[in-house]
Amino acid sequence: MNGDQSHRHGHGHGHGHGLPAGGPRRPLAIVLAISTAILAVEVVGALLSGSLALLADAGHLLTDVAGLALALVAAVLAGRPATDTRTWGYRRAEVLAAAAQAAVLLAVGGFVLAEGVRRLLEPPAVASGLMVVFGAIGLAGNAVSIAVLSRVRGGNLNIRAALLEVVNDALGAGAVLAAAVVIAYTGWTRADAVASLLIGAMIVPRTWRLLRETVDVLMEATPKGVDLAAVRAHILALAGVREVHDLHASSVASDLPVLTAHVVVDDGCFRDGQLPVLLDRLQQCLAGHFDVAHSTFQFEPAGHATHEHPTHR
Repeated sequence: MNGDQSHRHGHGHGHGHGLPAGGPRRPLAIVLAISTAILAVEVVGALLSGSLALLADAGHLLTDVAGLALALVAAVLAGRPATDTRTWGYRRAEVLAAAAQAAVLLAVGGFVLAEGVRRLLEPPAVASGLMVVFGAIGLAGNAVSIAVLSRVRGGNLNIRAALLEVVNDALGAGAVLAAAVVIAYTGWTRADAVASLLIGAMIVPRTWRLLRETVDVLMEATPKGVDLAAVRAHILALAGVREVHDLHASSVASDLPVLTAHVVVDDGCFRDGQLPVLLDRLQQCLAGHFDVAHSTFQFEPAGHATHEHPTHR
């Protein structure tokens, strides 16, 4: 790189991309073990009691176990260092895992809603006493899992996906208990189907939002909280800046937004040594106002636009 190029290109540096030491692996492993145990208990309970609500919660837990296993693997991969062939390491693994979990949960939610409607029309006999026992076990286990995941600070999409699933499970266990009480005291067996429909209604909307967020990351949409119009205005407000173009913002992972831009500056900035100062100001502005710690800037003189490729204007 010659002297002119070294002044024309400024870029962020010193930004680590790894997970904090330990990361979310230990809490994910604990919750995975708890969910696996609850799954086994609820399958037995659903078979013994004939409850669709327990079966729905067990089906949801089955996806949780698979999803949490994916999340744990993703957490391990995300902690691996960057290489020349994978310059961001495996940071996007948590997004892929969250997307897979959300897609499976949507399918489960659809099944539960359809089966709930069928049983609402033709309610089978249900053993309410067994529903209470197994529902209480599920609720207690989910409460422990929620406590474990809630202690993880700055949770990424992976942790949020896992917490969302466990919270949904806890709400499902609560619905099972409520249905069991209604059946025990009134004999209205359709309460089991109603509880199943409530579980499905809790699964689908929240999961849809999570899926949209993961798709946004994969499609490199502008991160939430980063207003590109405001970013452009802040850059143009700096002394010496004439124009900004090729302004792009995306996310490598849920907690790693990145931004790039071509910044046209006064010709004098290339002669008086102002580019390093301007670069510091730009990066401090982005980190302070928009919480974007990783940014890359290309500085250009005004005449550069005349021979730049049209796609970069």
